[in-house]
Amino acid sequence: MKTSRPKNSTHHGRQQQGEPRDSSPALRPGLSVPRLNEAASALIRVLTFDYPADAVLSRYFRERPQLGQQDRAFIAEAVFGVLRRKFWLDHLAPQANVRQLLLLWLARIAGHSSRELGTLCSSEELQWLNSTRAQGPLSLTAEADLPPWVIEQLLPEHGEDFVRALGRALQEPAPLDLRVNTLNASREEVLAKLRSNDIIAEPTPLSPLGLRLRDKPALNRNPLFAAGKFEVQDEGSQLLGYLLAPRRGELVVDFCAGAGGKTLMLGAMMNSQGRLYALDVSEKRLANLKPRLKRSGLSNVHPLVIAHENDAKVKRLAGKIDRVLVDAPCSGLGTLRRNPDLKFRQSPQSVAELTVKQAAILASAA
Repeated sequence: MKTSRPKNSTHHGRQQQGEPRDSSPALRPGLSVPRLNEAASALIRVLTFDYPADAVLSRYFRERPQLGQQDRAFIAEAVFGVLRRKFWLDHLAPQANVRQLLLLWLARIAGHSSRELGTLCSSEELQWLNSTRAQGPLSLTAEADLPPWVIEQLLPEHGEDFVRALGRALQEPAPLDLRVNTLNASREEVLAKLRSNDIIAEPTPLSPLGLRLRDKPALNRNPLFAAGKFEVQDEGSQLLGYLLAPRRGELVVDFCAGAGGKTLMLGAMMNSQGRLYALDVSEKRLANLKPRLKRSGLSNVHPLVIAHENDAKVKRLAGKIDRVLVDAPCSGLGTLRRNPDLKFRQSPQSVAELTVKQAAILASAA
């Protein structure tokens, strides 16, 4: 499952121009008092869970243009690091404030030494950090770092070992995957050019169009990106295109297109022949497709804003369409590696509401 939107967002990998001077050169790169303070300020905003964490961080960075590339990278990594392990951190220190959560993450997860952290915090805070070591046995919630209500749903059918393994897997940051646009390039060509630019990449294990980057470099100014030779797209999302397997000349619908990542892939698989409708209820999301569409070189894509799944524009297509892809809005709990805040922003009630919405969309698409 994916997020109920946003899609590939700006948190971990999107680096910005401008390099600040670190006010604490004696510290290991990434650690400084100003950065810790900024991370705490950003985390306070995120922990209200009123909006997606990546959107909150994006706004936070826009409001602070003085922050440089390394500042933003540290803040994003620290904020998302705390979110990934918050149930565990809360178990270690139930009454911890935001600053203490960050220090605890730096010490226990990021692996910074007491000497390094002693430069960031007071002797009292360092003493408090050391006191958090002695704790009782971990609960499954703390160990898996999943909400109790999710665990309750999984346990009867799958058991504790599965929940524990799933939780640990979802605690790992997601990789950065690219999809090569076969209208403009081959995977071998893009791979070679990335490597010549000192960007370490490997072919994805399942998708024949995918490349997985070891790091998260800035890509929005990369000439290959500007030329439409690749798009950022998770391998799992790429595999959906192969399941649909559209053919040249067919009439195809991407029913919940969003910003059009899968639409672009389907269009390339069709070799820009036939007709491909990109439907979505959000005009703003479909507007994000326009620059991507221009880069891609596709000419068979037709974006359509619809009011709802029973819009007259949908009804006019009845009986004419060869294949329909439905990537329906969902809980996003399968994407916790990329969006760990969804653990705290979803609930049994929201999942139940999404199930009703999904059924309506599937019925209309069928």
